[in-house]
Amino acid sequence: MQQGYEAALVLRLIGIPRSTYYYHKQQKTQPHLEKTVREGREIPGYSFKQDGTKVSDEQIKEWLMESITGDGYAYGYRKLTVLLRREHDLIINKKKVYRLCTELDILRPQRQKRTHYPRKLARNRNITNSNQLFETDIKYGYIVGEDRFFFIQTVLDVYDRVAVAYHIGLTCEGKDVARTLQQALWKRQLFEDDPKPVIRSDNGPQFISHAFQEACESFKVEHERIPPRTPNMNAHIESFHRLLEDDCLSRHEFETYKEAYEVVTEYMKFYNERRIHSSIRDLAPAEFYRQNQVSPIPIKAVRV
Repeated sequence: MQQGYEAALVLRLIGIPRSTYYYHKQQKTQPHLEKTVREGREIPGYSFKQDGTKVSDEQIKEWLMESITGDGYAYGYRKLTVLLRREHDLIINKKKVYRLCTELDILRPQRQKRTHYPRKLARNRNITNSNQLFETDIKYGYIVGEDRFFFIQTVLDVYDRVAVAYHIGLTCEGKDVARTLQQALWKRQLFEDDPKPVIRSDNGPQFISHAFQEACESFKVEHERIPPRTPNMNAHIESFHRLLEDDCLSRHEFETYKEAYEVVTEYMKFYNERRIHSSIRDLAPAEFYRQNQVSPIPIKAVRV
C-alpha cells in the first residue's frame, strides 16, 4: 500500500478483512479511543403481564421458589416457564427463566448421555477366502492450497487385501459410506450371493448413522463394530491407511482438491494392480484375487 496499491486489493490478496485492518489502524493512530459498541442489550430487570403490568425479577424469583416447593418441584426451566405463564399471566420466555433459575441455583442436574455400544460387536473370525470379511474406515487428507481437509473412505477385503471400493470427497456422511459399500458389492458381483461379506467398522458417526444401518439391512449385509479403543480389531484397514499416508499423502502438498483427488485415485490403482504384498505370495492384491478365483492359491488363513 505504501507503493501506491489500493488497500482493498492488497487486503483481498493476503486474506485480511478490511474491518480488521482499519480497526488496528485506528487503534495505532488513536489509542485513547475506547470501545463503545454495546454487546447485547442490558438486562431490564422486569417482565410484563398480559395486562401490561410490570413485574420485577425479584418477584418472579419468589414465584419460582414457591413453585419448586410445591407441585413444580420436579420441573425444569422449560416447564417452570409454562407454570409462570399459566398461574401468573406473565409474558416471559424460557431463556429468561433459565437465567433466573441459574441465579437462584435451582436448576435440576442434566441427565448424562449414555454411550450406546453396538449390538453386534466384532467377534473373532477365521477368514479362508475372499468376500468373507470387509473392513472399512475413514482417512483424512489435507489440502494446503485451500486450507481444508478431505476424506478417503475405503472398503478393504481382509483376505486378498484389495481396496474393493473407496470414496474421496470434501465430506463423508452416512449416505457416502453406504454408497461405497454398494459399490464394493457391485464390483464383486455379490448382490445375489448368500451369505454376503460381513462389513466391520469402528464406531464413527458415519457407521452408526441411520443411512448406513438401513443400507446394510437393504443389502442383507451383517455389520459388526469393534469395541471402543480396539483399533487392532480393524488392523488390516489401519495398515492400509498407514501405507496410504506413507506412500502417498505425506509425499504431496496438494494445492487443490482436484489435484488431491487425482493423486489418491492414481495411488489406489497402483496399490491394487502393482504394489507387491508379502502376505499374498508377493503378488499385487488384484492379481492375487484374479488368480485365486481361477485356481486357489494356498496362503495362511487370516485370523481377526
